[in-house]
Amino acid sequence: MTDQQLLITAVVLVLGTVAFVLWISRARSRWVSVLLDWFPAILFAYVLPAAFTHLAGVDLSDVPLHDWSRTWIIPFAILTIMSALSFKQLRIVGVKPVLVFVSGSLVIATLPVLLVWLSGLLDPENNDLFLDQEYWKGLPPIVGGWIGGSTSQLVLKELAGTPESLFLSILVLDNILVNIWTILMFQFIKQSERINRAWGITSEFPVVEPPAIHSDISLGRINLVTLGCIAAIMACTYFLQMSFLMTIIVLSLVGITLGNMVRVWNHKLVLQLAGVSIVLIMAILGLKLDFANLSLPISLVLLVLIWLILHFGFMLLTARLLKANIAWVAIGSMANLGGISTAPAVTAAYKKELMPHAIILAILSMVTGTGWGMLTIYLFGLL
Repeated sequence: MTDQQLLITAVVLVLGTVAFVLWISRARSRWVSVLLDWFPAILFAYVLPAAFTHLAGVDLSDVPLHDWSRTWIIPFAILTIMSALSFKQLRIVGVKPVLVFVSGSLVIATLPVLLVWLSGLLDPENNDLFLDQEYWKGLPPIVGGWIGGSTSQLVLKELAGTPESLFLSILVLDNILVNIWTILMFQFIKQSERINRAWGITSEFPVVEPPAIHSDISLGRINLVTLGCIAAIMACTYFLQMSFLMTIIVLSLVGITLGNMVRVWNHKLVLQLAGVSIVLIMAILGLKLDFANLSLPISLVLLVLIWLILHFGFMLLTARLLKANIAWVAIGSMANLGGISTAPAVTAAYKKELMPHAIILAILSMVTGTGWGMLTIYLFGLL
């Protein structure tokens, strides 16, 4: 194929994948519901492009779409994600669920550094593997992928300087683990009431209302202001020619300011835009995904497994100490690891009324993922 044919193929494949993911996530048939109980819709964004490139024997890892994603789509996703967070909603969720959630994020960001240090004490060869051979650079993208999603994952890949071959292997491992973890959390949340009774935990759930749309202003005008601001900011970002890191920082600050200071900001609209852009980013990233690339040292794989289990254990301990409903452990873990698509789905298996809470925590996860990953990179620098 010529370069132009490869680009056209990639564009059609990505758009078709996005359309399929959006369709299946809204489908209501029984067989789809059963399928999504075991394989969340968002994971199709990775798998379908990878399956196509593997079966067709086509290499789409170098098409310009990847540069477009880094230049335009990722910054757009950051801006919309940050502007979707409302501090007023976050306060309504309550202190205990947020503390349980943050405890999970803290462990995800800091534990890999501690585990690498401890593994070096137990076996000096691990120091050579993680520090001298720089396999630690594969861990910050996992932090970003777990807490912030694919957008943060790509940002932290750039900030950590993760080699492409290592990143692709990490991407495959991350997909496998998150999929398995989602299934486990579906089952765990169904048992949360039994654990609550055994531990003597009782708690009420607050009611979260969506951000109000001002009745004195037409919805069309609100959408025009929202979309106009986003378009103007993206244009300014293009002309200012900032570095990738500076672009992410500036758009994060601008987004969170817009979402909380502009009276007519449409949080629901920007959240929908963020959701579509995340699926788009994942589909483009899926063009590089090749399960044959899963070639990682066993020490690294074991470290990631221990890391994931201890993340859950620490959240469970935090919930026990705070006497918070154990359901928040599953909800908070999926808000950290699964994001805005899988967290509400897992929550619905327990209590559908809690889905808005899961969405808010998932938004908080997307907002903070890059920051937590930067902390991980800083801590590894101390080693």
